[in-house]
Amino acid sequence: MSKVLTIAKDEWRFWLRSRLALWGIGVFVAVLLITSALTLIQAEQAEHARLHDQTEAEARFASQPDRHPHRMVHYGHYVFRAPAPLAAIDPGLDAVTGQSMFLEGHRQNSAAFADVAASANLGGLSLLTPALVYQLFGSLLVVLLGYGAIVREREAGTLPTLLLQGVRGEQMVFGKWLALLSLAAISLLPLFVVGWVAEGFAASAALAGAYLMYLLVWAAAVLVLSSTLRSRGMVLTIATSAWLCVCLLVPSLAVDAVSRNAASPGKIESELAMVTDLRELGDGHNAADPAFASMRANLLAQYDVERVEDLPVNFRGVVASYSEEKLTAKLNEYAQAQLDAELAQSRQLGRFGWLSPMLAVASASRAISGTDITHYHRFLREAEGVRYRFVQGLNKVHSEVLSFEDDMNRNNGEEASQRARVSADNWRVLEDFRFVPAALSERLTTAMPALLILAVWIGALFSGLLLVGRRLAP
Repeated sequence: MSKVLTIAKDEWRFWLRSRLALWGIGVFVAVLLITSALTLIQAEQAEHARLHDQTEAEARFASQPDRHPHRMVHYGHYVFRAPAPLAAIDPGLDAVTGQSMFLEGHRQNSAAFADVAASANLGGLSLLTPALVYQLFGSLLVVLLGYGAIVREREAGTLPTLLLQGVRGEQMVFGKWLALLSLAAISLLPLFVVGWVAEGFAASAALAGAYLMYLLVWAAAVLVLSSTLRSRGMVLTIATSAWLCVCLLVPSLAVDAVSRNAASPGKIESELAMVTDLRELGDGHNAADPAFASMRANLLAQYDVERVEDLPVNFRGVVASYSEEKLTAKLNEYAQAQLDAELAQSRQLGRFGWLSPMLAVASASRAISGTDITHYHRFLREAEGVRYRFVQGLNKVHSEVLSFEDDMNRNNGEEASQRARVSADNWRVLEDFRFVPAALSERLTTAMPALLILAVWIGALFSGLLLVGRRLAP
């Protein structure tokens, strides 16, 4: 073990004397600090703005005057998705998915207003985040510092001397790997500190651990090349070509392949089919719609009366509630089909992690940070829950607080219109909404397939290191 540590220390001395190494480390640190500062600022501004907008939306809803309850169903409400704490490191899908949703009766709206402000502020670097810096430039730094680790000793003629002095080949390659491991660990300190401040030690350690696994993959891969090939130029050429393929080419091809093989139904096609199905459910605004005849008969029989006017509840409100229940169930079927299609695409893209460890670590990073597709779907489901509960709450007010007679005569003059209004105290059916990411254990479960891929990469390349180390020759 002492020989392994000595070799690692010697590698660090070489880096500190090398202008290339110092420049590489300096550029990486500068890019990381700049992107970290910008992303932190953007995340804090986004959180403050969305929480403020959420509070304002709830206050506006609660401050509405006495009205007909169904007017408030259509007045609607906004919910906003505040960024997860670790979005300061990996914003994930925040930049391309909607951050707010308008909730109203009889329909499910799409999330809107994707965060495009960064694009205007930063131009082509709008998506450059600390996570992407580690995925792209962290791996490139490992390649640039590690490509000559073994082959340099061979070209300088020091490798035969070291081997003759009793240094085994395995000790040589693992000493170099330890040096790259320590470099990767040090480079992850900013990520760890920011994550710790944002969400605590456990979440920060989990995210840093995922990136450490990723950088170890590159460290092992470049050392296998450096131990096998005889020229630094050849090692650098092959290593950088592999970096270009793994980090740029394969992800692009993977996205294109998934979009072709797992294409989801078009929006227009889905909406046309949905409208056809919804028509069969009846019009909740029309209590005389034949679709509600059976429900009407059952209700009259339940209360043993012959006319809806004699019911102890407002029949129009009952129809509105019944219609909303049936309509929501059908809307949820179409929404779930869309979510399932998106999840299928995400899983297919994740399988390309066997070809590109960058795709694997990106998937794990988003999952641990709470900025992946599953959290976006969670926001949609929670927002729909808020929508359904406040609409049905207002429908209950409609059926139990407002009389059928006043409801039917609401358009017969100003006085009748006033009688068809209910107290604004009934708007308290609206609940406060604050979106928070899932528990860390749940996020780690989601990230586990990607972490497993990285572990297999490390295991395979570790075996390769062991093999080339035993066969290392001058």
